Amino acid sequence: MTAPLVLLDGASMWFRSYFGVPSSITAPDGRPVNAVRGFLDAVATVITREQPHRLVVCRDDDWRPQWRVDLIPSYKAHRVVEENLDDEPDVEEVPDDLTPQVDMIFEILDAFGIATAGAAHHEADDVLGTLAERERHDPVVVVSGDRDLLQLVREEPVPVRVLYLGRGLSKAIKHGPAEVAENYGVPVDRAGPAYAELALLRGDPSDGLPGVAGIGEKTAAALLAKYGSLDQILAATEDPRSGLSKAHRTKLRGAADYIAAAAPVVRVATDCDVDFSTDSDALPLAARNPRKVSELAERYGVSSSVGRLQSALDALPG
Repeated sequence: MTAPLVLLDGASMWFRSYFGVPSSITAPDGRPVNAVRGFLDAVATVITREQPHRLVVCRDDDWRPQWRVDLIPSYKAHRVVEENLDDEPDVEEVPDDLTPQVDMIFEILDAFGIATAGAAHHEADDVLGTLAERERHDPVVVVSGDRDLLQLVREEPVPVRVLYLGRGLSKAIKHGPAEVAENYGVPVDRAGPAYAELALLRGDPSDGLPGVAGIGEKTAAALLAKYGSLDQILAATEDPRSGLSKAHRTKLRGAADYIAAAAPVVRVATDCDVDFSTDSDALPLAARNPRKVSELAERYGVSSSVGRLQSALDALPG
């Protein structure tokens, strides 16, 4: 098997680490480092499990892009800090003691020489989508706790799989087209795009997407299974011979404006101008700056987690 390119959804992973690891874990100076420790341990576990030779931690350089808000004003609106000024970029409501830990994580990744990547006016999902879409050589494994990324699964030109962390890394299940089709009832031959269309129809309260009123996940899946795609479902609303029920026809026609606006919001962008922190996404077998790594590990009290990460790198084929 060819060693994969692993793409990590950074924000998803350190949020999960923050809430999954006790806040009593602190640095010698008393600062919480639970997210740092949990994230580093998770990266070490993924490396051991997937044996990649390339790896990128994808950044949320713009967690709520204005172009998505312009299309769907409710998009992630419930996560915006209320006192934010109108003329300032939206600020996401994040626990006070998580933000400093993200900076610590980036310091450690930089000292190791592990690549991070982001894109102006785009979310981490879009960076993941762009890098997966670009890949033509190695199989791709996307690691995230966000179901939206299931839309990236495919077989060609290289296999793209999503290691979904919804139940935690120890119970993570790798999804390809077959698994997405089986779990969500969408057509297997276009499981990735069909999942995005399923999400559009059913909506997603966690992202402020209302969906089509009266069309839940099961109904959306049934419509996609019957008609094949969202375009064909919409065509059926205008075809009296399509067999589409009057109730569904009415609901879909009533949501026409929402469907048109939501399509580019729900679909992950695949053409971002990606900015890398390093010259290469090759996973280093040894820390680029071992003295700095040692210093940061001691300063933040995460020597055991840094050691686990280095051990995972040491075990990779040379």
